[in-house]
Amino acid sequence: MVRHRLIALSMLAAALPAIPVALSAARPAVASLPSAEADRFVTIEGARIRVRDEGPRNAPPVLLIHGYTFSLESWDAWAADLARDHRVIRFDLAGHGLSGPMPRGDYGTAARVRQLGKLMDKLGLARATIAGNSFGGLVAWNFAARYPRRIDRLILVDSAAFSINGVTEKPVAVPPAMRTYLLDPQPAAVAWSAGTIFAHPQRLTPARLDQMRAMIARNGPALVAHLEQFTLPDPLPSLARIKAPTLILWGRADKVVPVAQAEQLAAAIPGSKLIIYDDVGHAPQEEAAAASLTDVREFLNQSK
Repeated sequence: MVRHRLIALSMLAAALPAIPVALSAARPAVASLPSAEADRFVTIEGARIRVRDEGPRNAPPVLLIHGYTFSLESWDAWAADLARDHRVIRFDLAGHGLSGPMPRGDYGTAARVRQLGKLMDKLGLARATIAGNSFGGLVAWNFAARYPRRIDRLILVDSAAFSINGVTEKPVAVPPAMRTYLLDPQPAAVAWSAGTIFAHPQRLTPARLDQMRAMIARNGPALVAHLEQFTLPDPLPSLARIKAPTLILWGRADKVVPVAQAEQLAAAIPGSKLIIYDDVGHAPQEEAAAASLTDVREFLNQSK
């Protein structure tokens, strides 16, 4: 139970008022980082943000937001398929992947929502379909609630929303073991963590595990900073304001955000559709890529 609590906190994340010295430079990776040859970098509020923009530029835009400690690579399968007839935009959140940290350490959900709007402005996107996994889902639905005119459709994948592990409008202190893990991720610990995220971690390639470790090692101080003020206030008032067609996807074997919260989320968002995948964990976009893509394409076609 304690271990699950730590990982649940590590997957969702949030804010930091300021640790400018600690976040002034990313730590060198202890493992292999992905190539950024296919990417561009844009500056948002002083942070250097990695962006991958694929598919026809005049096609309907789909914007994908990854979860805590992850990177845009989490969406590889979806992007490869959707980019055939959509403009697919992925990016690394600040302090994640190959993006830089926020100079002022502003990682709260409200800041992320604001930064998402600025990124869309940079890319010339007035509106888009937005999909988010875990913490990325928290950012996505808050954006949809605050800026309804900027979202065509909303896709939430095992999204954070309701309180877990005692986290409400007040943060929970980062346990020393979690801080150590984020600042110095060892291979065995990363493999164990993968076992809480994926229902079948044995299917992950050594390269994927190595990449996960590299991303954490590169961004350790920023990842700790997120957790220091991570909050989950009552989401119901904001969820009720969402007007965009909404698809909710969930893994029944999710050990991070319990599947019971999928039903809560579906009940809170008017007109939303919920699909649950058996024997799938916290990241269906990776672990059930084919099935989730089928459902996403049906949703996109139906809601045109």
